[in-house]
Amino acid sequence: MALEEPQFEVIHVTNDYEIRHYAPYIVAEVDVTGDMGDSGNRAFRILADYIFGNNEPGQKMQMTAPVVSDAPQPARDAYTYAFVMESRYSMDTLPAPVDPRIRIVQKPAQVVAARSYSGRWTQENFLQHEVSLVSALTIDGLSTRSEPLLARYDSPFKPWFLRRNEVLVELDWELN
Repeated sequence: MALEEPQFEVIHVTNDYEIRHYAPYIVAEVDVTGDMGDSGNRAFRILADYIFGNNEPGQKMQMTAPVVSDAPQPARDAYTYAFVMESRYSMDTLPAPVDPRIRIVQKPAQVVAARSYSGRWTQENFLQHEVSLVSALTIDGLSTRSEPLLARYDSPFKPWFLRRNEVLVELDWELN
């Protein structure tokens, strides 16, 4: 069964990346300390607990994709992880988290460069694709507005070689 993803329109495609215009969407996010693997597991449990009913009024929500996190970096001791919320919710209708560590954030419309890749969720794998994306954007004369993010679309039970992952970075691009 396909999971709901944020709505976007593809603006341009190259061999190295895709430029997308994302519509506004809402995320539930949490900051977690620890290394990439440990913090990711704890963040997932906190956010999954929220969508599976630890909210006011105890409503179960559907899992969506991707799970987005800060870029894995050497010596980082805290990460922010986010679940995209179902599009049927607004900031006014989304169930309130019971856990005070969870923030609900409205993401504005934005233009993003995305580089897709498969494989394991390792720092090395991410950094290889981050460097490729940022280099290609620089060569093409495009400026960024944000640090790269890691987007994971698949369950950890999916074979690593079939997983869909992306490096995402907001571009300095004026929306009309």
